[in-house]
Amino acid sequence: MTSLSRELVFLILQFLDEEKFKETVHKLEQESGFFFNMRYFEELVTNGEWDEVEKYLSGFTKVDDNRYSMKIFFEIRKQKYLEALDKRDRAKGVDILVKDLKVFAAFNEDLFKEITQLLTLENFRDNEQLSKYGDTKSARGVMLAELKKLIEANPLFREKLQFPSLKNSRLRTLINQSLNWQHQLCKNPRPNPDIKTLFVDHSCGQPNGARAPSPVTNSLMGAVPKAGGFPPLGAHGPFQPAPSAIPTSLAGWMANPSPVPHPSPSAGPIGLTAANNAAILKRPRTPPTNNPAIDYQTADSDHVLKRTRPFGISDEVNNLQVNMLPLTYSSQSHGQSSYSSDDLPKTVMMTLSQGSTVKSMDFHPVQQILLLVGTNMGDVMVWEVGSRERIALRSFKVWDLGACSMPLQASLANDYTASVNRVMWSPDGTLFGVAYSKHIVHIYSYHGGNDLQNHLEIEAHVGSVNDLAFSYPNKQLCVVTCGEDRVIKVWDAVTGAKQHTFEGHEAPVYSVCPHHKENIQFIFSTATDGKIKAWLYDNMGSRVDYDAPGHSSTTMAYSADGMRLFSCGTNKEGDSFLVEWNESEGAVKRTYNGLGKRSVGVVQFDNTKNRFLAAGDEFMIKFWDMDNINVLTSIDAEGGLPVSPCIRFNKEGILLAVSTNDNGIKILANADGIRLLRTVENRTFDASRVASVMKAPILGTFGSTNVSVGTSIGDRAAPVAAMVGMNNDSRSLVDVKPRVADEMVDKSRVWKLTEINEQSQCRSLRLPDNFSPMRVSRLIYTNSGFAILALAANAVHKLWKWQRNDQNMTGKATASVVPQLWQPSSGILMTNDISDTNPEDAVPCFALSKNDSYVMSASGGKISLFNMMTFKTMTTFMPPPPAATFLAFHPQDNNIIAIGMEDSSIQIYNVRVDEVKTKLKGHQKRITGLAFSHVLKVLVSSGADSQLCVWSTDGWEKQTSKFLQIPNGQASAPAPLGDTRVQFHQDQIHLLAVHETQIALYEAPKLDCQKQWMPQASGPITNATYSCDSQSIYVSFENGSVAILTASTLRLRCRINPTAYLPPNPSLKVYPLVIAAHPSEPNQFALGLTDGGVHVLEPLDSEGRWGSPPPTENGAGPSTTSGATGSEQPVR
Repeated sequence: MTSLSRELVFLILQFLDEEKFKETVHKLEQESGFFFNMRYFEELVTNGEWDEVEKYLSGFTKVDDNRYSMKIFFEIRKQKYLEALDKRDRAKGVDILVKDLKVFAAFNEDLFKEITQLLTLENFRDNEQLSKYGDTKSARGVMLAELKKLIEANPLFREKLQFPSLKNSRLRTLINQSLNWQHQLCKNPRPNPDIKTLFVDHSCGQPNGARAPSPVTNSLMGAVPKAGGFPPLGAHGPFQPAPSAIPTSLAGWMANPSPVPHPSPSAGPIGLTAANNAAILKRPRTPPTNNPAIDYQTADSDHVLKRTRPFGISDEVNNLQVNMLPLTYSSQSHGQSSYSSDDLPKTVMMTLSQGSTVKSMDFHPVQQILLLVGTNMGDVMVWEVGSRERIALRSFKVWDLGACSMPLQASLANDYTASVNRVMWSPDGTLFGVAYSKHIVHIYSYHGGNDLQNHLEIEAHVGSVNDLAFSYPNKQLCVVTCGEDRVIKVWDAVTGAKQHTFEGHEAPVYSVCPHHKENIQFIFSTATDGKIKAWLYDNMGSRVDYDAPGHSSTTMAYSADGMRLFSCGTNKEGDSFLVEWNESEGAVKRTYNGLGKRSVGVVQFDNTKNRFLAAGDEFMIKFWDMDNINVLTSIDAEGGLPVSPCIRFNKEGILLAVSTNDNGIKILANADGIRLLRTVENRTFDASRVASVMKAPILGTFGSTNVSVGTSIGDRAAPVAAMVGMNNDSRSLVDVKPRVADEMVDKSRVWKLTEINEQSQCRSLRLPDNFSPMRVSRLIYTNSGFAILALAANAVHKLWKWQRNDQNMTGKATASVVPQLWQPSSGILMTNDISDTNPEDAVPCFALSKNDSYVMSASGGKISLFNMMTFKTMTTFMPPPPAATFLAFHPQDNNIIAIGMEDSSIQIYNVRVDEVKTKLKGHQKRITGLAFSHVLKVLVSSGADSQLCVWSTDGWEKQTSKFLQIPNGQASAPAPLGDTRVQFHQDQIHLLAVHETQIALYEAPKLDCQKQWMPQASGPITNATYSCDSQSIYVSFENGSVAILTASTLRLRCRINPTAYLPPNPSLKVYPLVIAAHPSEPNQFALGLTDGGVHVLEPLDSEGRWGSPPPTENGAGPSTTSGATGSEQPVR
């Protein structure tokens, strides 16, 4: 909820209190959770209304939220129990013991036993600890004093115990001001206006009475999450019944639904919008001074005019944000101006022969050249479009016929064929689903190459299963299906258990579109009768009943950023409609022109880049700019398309697959797509190469909680984990801009290592810095890619931000544009606590939250939590000794942190309840690295003892440990060069281990060593990291050079010598201590130097990448140039 919406709740609370709606006031306090009324709480406790006490508390906290909450509920339930015993009502006492107090047994079994023993006493005051228990009234008073202390100390009640200071009748004042303003905008303002309603804008009308009031079009306060009627001010009649709560993203759709008993207020989009600001600015007026009929009061709400928060960004980002989010508005997406129609994939690159009619296609969310296809004959196949090879095929076959229903068995006995209606990858690409025309849904697990394994067979519907999509309610991967039986169902993607059934459509359900806004997960569904409904994951029925344009069979899809909603469909008369919806009003925002009339079939569409729409229509592919209703361009893809071809963009929008008349698929590409395909064509396809990325996951842990789950037709995102130094680095290819240079390799040419010695051979930028030089101890890009954060040896953080401008359209970090060394207006620095330690002797560490909102950091003293927007220290904790030496956020819970300690232990700490959950011991020296894998559900730790340990994140037990294989004569040196760091590959299975002597690749969880690389000529390794796509490894050395290795082979392909980025200075030895990879540009990295400098390096645009990989045919190793010794190759 926005801050303005929150303030609106306070205004309503004040109004309800002034109007004496006492019960409603407290109900709103409890449901909103914004204000805890201590006086009302005291009244409930004093009167012993225990059920109401707990009900009121439930709006603010739960029993297990933290130790304060647990103590609050325990004291209340204990008092209720003692009062029952005092009345000799042992039956009630036993009931309270079993239902209310037993929950605490798990936390303190001895205390629960002692409470239970009170039942055996004639008078519980015989217990020594209860001997001073007086009568009921005095006991409640004593308890109330204790409860107030606990509530005031509980962090969940902070800022909720004081009601804002408001003038009397503040809501009435604001409405009076609004009416006054409306009156001033009247063309013929009357001296004594007769204002009878607030439901429409005021208008005095024309003198002849011809003008009618206009509807309210400017919803200033954004979305109010509770829909309901509102009586005229001053009326004391009963409120009309309100429907159940709906999410803000659906609130607007409730404006005119037929089954709802009364109209709901139109809700704006999430955040603040001002649709009519332009009109207001055109006609500024001054307040009247001579109109006694209207009480005009000067507005004191300047904050309303301040910049609105970005649409669709979660509360966590806005409340604890670093100001790096691109400013976006509901009518446009950021960065649009950087695209043109030339970015559309229009060049035909190849034709794939299917053998049967294509019904559905979906590109892999990570491996951009893998295409999943389903046909009318029930065949499902995976194509590797770069090599034009069909690498996997499955024909329709029921896996367990005996488990099928009798109607399905009868149908199959009569005709053992089925058509595919939909194929779709899961968000992380480890599963895909197939919806068939006969009852069945198949879920396959995909492990790379041709390795498909049967995972689930679900008899989902009676008749045809018309659509299928993946969603993520309650942090659990699910499959949403719909069918001919008019039902929508939700299934657990791991077990196949049915989670929800939604009934209400009166015709077969044609498509489903799961999505989420802020914390609200919901599903749009469309039926063949043109009805659109929306469902939450509950049993409360449809929240929306709306008509699709032309009552068409419609497919709905969100843009890739989730900001804009589109639908496309065809009705029974053959008319097709492609539209964008205004979610805040549940109305069509714009209808796109150019679709033809058809005699059969439904038009298919897709969208890409948050900018373009495409539809297969009239033997062509038609493209639209999302902001223009007219066709941008049309292509026939060199002919041979059916009247309504099936189309599908890949994730980056650089490839487009389209079905053909002769049962084939054409692959179209733009310039980036052409480079990608040519690169793939120049190397023989190897299934193991894909398998290395698509290793089998542990079922039940697909993706992560921050997965952006795609809609049923729109772009889908793979999970993107936060990069924290070398912590949990699992960024995927989905956000990686392909920058692969055209390279037609001459096989006969001898390969040479790329050596970069001159500044003209690459792009490098030293970031501006006006602070005193101090070596850079830690370095990281923000997850947005818009900034770089460094931690210096003196415990001070530095933040550089890139701005969006004509030279840098994306606003992302680049070596071509100088960023700003950013500081808040207060001028404060983010400086770690150093206690009594010398920060230069400490082992610094930090970790960045997934949304770049805050950084957790330590430099030998207490751990500090900083707000990245204000640089303010939010809290400090864990004073040494021992000191923290490494930090890592849990990938699925920002409140859980793994903290590596100087004493070799690892503490699993819950920030929210300020509590160490467990302590892990297995190392002999301090912890130097931590990395989570959400796929394997493990934490891998590394230490200065050169040991790796694997811990289960379920029970935190140690699974295995291994020591690095240190070459003879190279025993581990003191810190920092003896440190061992770990980082997961984006597949979350392979692990990079970095030591001063070597780079090693392991496979978790068994820690089987796959490869090692031991340099000799370059001196000790100081740091290393995967590129964001995990295809390269950047390695920095004490001699100042940087090596770029091909990750899959650990073969050196490029070396950057210090002369390429450092000015000559023979008297000063400068070299990189830390290295960080850009989160979405695979060829960009940053170096933190011993002289305090931070450098950003990129290859020249003409090159596009760092060197070319050495050939691997026939096991031949790379040739070397002078300065590249043969020893710098993998040992194994």
